[in-house]
Amino acid sequence: MARIAVIGAGVGAMAAAARLAVAGHEVEVHERSDTYGGSLGQYRRDGFAFDTGPGLLTLPAVPRDLFLKTGRAALEDRVGLTETDPAVRHLFADGIRADLPHTSRAQVAAALDEALGGGAGQRWGAFLNRARDTWDRARRPLLEETLWPNWQVLADREPYPAEPWRRPLRRERRATTLAEIGAWELRDPRLAALLGHYALAAGLDPRTAPAGAAVLPYLEQTFGLWSVCGGLRSLAAALHERCLERKVRFVFGSEVTAIRTREGRAAGLVTADGTRVDADHVVAGVPPAVLDALLGAPVRAAGEVQAQREGGTTASRLLVLLALDGARPPGTVHRTVVHSRAPEAEAAHVFGGAPGVAADPTLTVDRPDDPGLVPDPAHEAVTVRLTVAPGTEPAEADLDRITARAEAAVPGLAGRLRWRHTVTPADIARATGAQGGAVPAPALPAGGGGLLHPANSTRVPGLFTVGGWSHPGGGLPHAGMSGALVAGLIVEGPEFTGST
Repeated sequence: MARIAVIGAGVGAMAAAARLAVAGHEVEVHERSDTYGGSLGQYRRDGFAFDTGPGLLTLPAVPRDLFLKTGRAALEDRVGLTETDPAVRHLFADGIRADLPHTSRAQVAAALDEALGGGAGQRWGAFLNRARDTWDRARRPLLEETLWPNWQVLADREPYPAEPWRRPLRRERRATTLAEIGAWELRDPRLAALLGHYALAAGLDPRTAPAGAAVLPYLEQTFGLWSVCGGLRSLAAALHERCLERKVRFVFGSEVTAIRTREGRAAGLVTADGTRVDADHVVAGVPPAVLDALLGAPVRAAGEVQAQREGGTTASRLLVLLALDGARPPGTVHRTVVHSRAPEAEAAHVFGGAPGVAADPTLTVDRPDDPGLVPDPAHEAVTVRLTVAPGTEPAEADLDRITARAEAAVPGLAGRLRWRHTVTPADIARATGAQGGAVPAPALPAGGGGLLHPANSTRVPGLFTVGGWSHPGGGLPHAGMSGALVAGLIVEGPEFTGST
């Protein structure tokens, strides 16, 4: 039995802790805040409750596997999951509306044909078939296996099988970015906006995101979106409870100030109150800059793949939480995307690091049908999410503009508004430790490795990284996968690859 010290109580860290405890190890989690969950926070006021992280669950197979491998009670025994159908309503800049069904690519294509006409659904369906090939090629090395030692192969390899674009008397070209897919393969500004939204929501620049990011819409439209009863915070609570059942010890309000080493190997922690914690292995669920500061030296050797930068091209999130008088109307769609009328200008604003909110931002508006999130049936809780540059501090005029635009998804919003509350990048920075409130994007191949994340093992024996800033990157499912990979590396040793 080994002693494992875990830094942080985010989803990836708790996933690793639960798996390691089941394997017979003694696990202690040190969390600087007074609660667990990391990005899966919740804001409560006057009987209203709002998730401050993602609002819907993707790839539910990941938490299902975690609960299956760590105890008798299955995931659905602990939390209620409901498919959202339609999965998403899209309101395009020209006023056209498209309701995309749940987990049926054929029905999605049919819905787009009906809404947009002109063979739009057929082109989107053909694109999703190519995205499926991309998923089949990239799934194992990017999600299920530890990062390859020769990761440069992934950096240079584009798994998306782009269609040739031929023009008279000009050389054949193939798309290498999402923007090029939109222009050359989809050939409809609304389909291009639909595709670009997936990149933007993941914190990627649609203009430069590699074509392999086609897996993002594929995952949603193949495996669906799921709401969690009580909000995604309930999932974090269930995972915390599973850790306690497996005898994981949590120390809240325990800020780690240093990682101890002995003879070049990780040997434990030092906390802000001077406590020295001995450990055989250390698992760190913190951003790279924080990890370097704790170790007192760069964790990654020169030439290793680096995490996406905290700032610069990495984006953050802004949430506007709306408490409304009046009941949620029957038949209301859970999620609506209100598309920007100027998506390229929005991308230039966000990924150019411009302060403030873009003039015409894309909004994701969630209206959950969950009695546990409102004081009574005569009220509604609505969350508006948008991608912004790290460090953005919205002005009151920005919030007024966002609220007004959200009325496209919530008719009559202005007359129902009781109060609003914002969650800014600064709030995210305080919760996660990421500079400027940056939110890591999922790992993707190609792009010169700029969207790969560092391996879960480090140059310091006994020190491992977990969560969104390490392989396989950001996003709730990816965090759970990172926990499984770290547990495998500790239990089975450095020869573990994750392959089955």
